[in-house]
Amino acid sequence: MAKQIRRYSADAYRSMPSLFDDDGEQGGAYNTVEEISMAATRREPMVRFMSFGSGSSGNCAFLTDGTTGLLIDAGVDPDHVDRSLARNGYSMDSIKGILLTHDHGDHVRNVYKIVRFHKHIRLYCTPKAFGGIMRRHSMSRRLKDYYQAIYKEFPFKLGRWEITAFDVNHDGTDNAGFFLTNGNQRIAVATDLGCITDRVRHYMSQARNIIIEANYDADMLAHGPYPEFLKARIAAANGHLDNRVTAQFVTELATGSELLQRVFLCHLSHDNNTPKVALATIGGALEAALPRINLVKDDTLPPTDTTRRTLLLDALPRFEASTLYTFRI
Repeated sequence: MAKQIRRYSADAYRSMPSLFDDDGEQGGAYNTVEEISMAATRREPMVRFMSFGSGSSGNCAFLTDGTTGLLIDAGVDPDHVDRSLARNGYSMDSIKGILLTHDHGDHVRNVYKIVRFHKHIRLYCTPKAFGGIMRRHSMSRRLKDYYQAIYKEFPFKLGRWEITAFDVNHDGTDNAGFFLTNGNQRIAVATDLGCITDRVRHYMSQARNIIIEANYDADMLAHGPYPEFLKARIAAANGHLDNRVTAQFVTELATGSELLQRVFLCHLSHDNNTPKVALATIGGALEAALPRINLVKDDTLPPTDTTRRTLLLDALPRFEASTLYTFRI
C-alpha cells in the first residue's frame, strides 16, 4: 500500500515555531505558506571570509555565502587551499569562480592547476589581464576553456553575488580591484596598488568590509637592503601602498561614515613591514581620529562597552590560513 504523504495547511504552519522569525516565537508572523517561502528568500545570507596567504609569496582568499564560494586570486598551493577549506567544513566543490586581480605570478601561478582538477570552476578577469597571464606564464592554452571575460565598471552575477571590477594603479596588466555585494554585505578588495584613486575611493567608501594593501613601512624600505631601483618601483604611484597612506585612507573612510565594520590589511612585505608595525600605524591613526573607537580582532564576541564603536582590524598572514571570519550585519 502506498505510503500517505502528510500535508500541512497554512494554519498548521502558523501553529509551528517559525523558522524565520528573529525572535523565534510561534506563529503570527506570516499568514500563508507562500509568505514563509518568501521570508526564507529575503533572509540575509551569512558571508564568510578566509585568506590562505597574502604577500609576494602567494595570494588567495575565499568568500562564501553558504551557496556560492569564490576565490580571489590563485597564487597559493592548491593543496594548502584544499586542506584549509576542509578544516572549516568546505570543499573545492563549493567554489564557483576565481576572480583574478592581475597577471603577476604571486596572484595567478596556480590557476591552471586548480581548474584542471576542478573543471566546474570558471576564472574571471579582464581580457587584457588574461592576455597578460598567457604571455607572462607558461600555462596551457586550455586555460581559455575556463575563462569568462569581464569588464571594469560592468557588474556581473555569480549566484547571489554581484561583482564589479574597478581600476587600480599597479604595474601589472590591467589591474583590478573588486567590489562585491550580497544582500546587505558589501566588500571591497584592492590587493596591489600604488595610490588611492577616485575609483578606489568610490568603491571602498560603500563597503562594510575592506581588504586593502598595507605593503611597506617607509622607514624600513628606505633603510632596508633593496637596491634603489626596486625601492623606487615599490614606492611609485603604480607600485605598492605605504602603511601611512593606508592609515590615512582607512581613517578617512571610518570618520566619513559608520558603515565601515572590518578592515583587513593584505600583501604585507616580508622585508619592509611586519604585522605589528602595520597594525600599530593604521590602528594608531584610527584611535587618534576616533578616540572612542574599539579596535578588535574578533567582532563575534559581545562588546565590552556598547557605547563605543567597534571596528575589526587585522593583518592577513603571509603563509598561513587566517581565521574564518563571519560577516554579520
